[in-house]
Amino acid sequence: MEKLLEEFSLGLFIWQTVLFVLLLLLLRKYAWKPILNAVNDREEGIKNALASAEEAKKEMQNITADNDRILKEARAERENLLKEARQIKDKIIADAKDEAQVQADKLIQQAKEAFETEKQAAVAELKKQVATLSVDIAEKVVREELGNKDKQLKLVEDMLGEATLN
Repeated sequence: MEKLLEEFSLGLFIWQTVLFVLLLLLLRKYAWKPILNAVNDREEGIKNALASAEEAKKEMQNITADNDRILKEARAERENLLKEARQIKDKIIADAKDEAQVQADKLIQQAKEAFETEKQAAVAELKKQVATLSVDIAEKVVREELGNKDKQLKLVEDMLGEATLN
């Protein structure tokens, strides 16, 4: 410290002070403003980034909520579609059963009608055969009966005796 005090000069001190003040003015004019502007811009950028991040977070929460809502709606829609599909399936099965029953009843009715027709045809054929046989038998009996003249006269008299006049 003694050495500093020995070499102390007032002129040098003033020059150094003036130079220091000039340096401060130059720094203020050309360096501090751009540096402070850069720091302020950086601070604004960080605030904007934080605000954007907060908005993005809120938007993400909204999107998540929308996704959950859409997922619930999709599940409900799927359940409704499955329920409708089951109802349609049950209706189709019931309709098919009803149609099958109707067809079966129709086939049974047709079979009964065909059986009745065949039965009537068989009865008619049987009657025809019985009539033919009866005629054949009657023809043979009448030939036998009418082959003898005495028998013919007796038969005519018996028939006249049985016949009643109204």
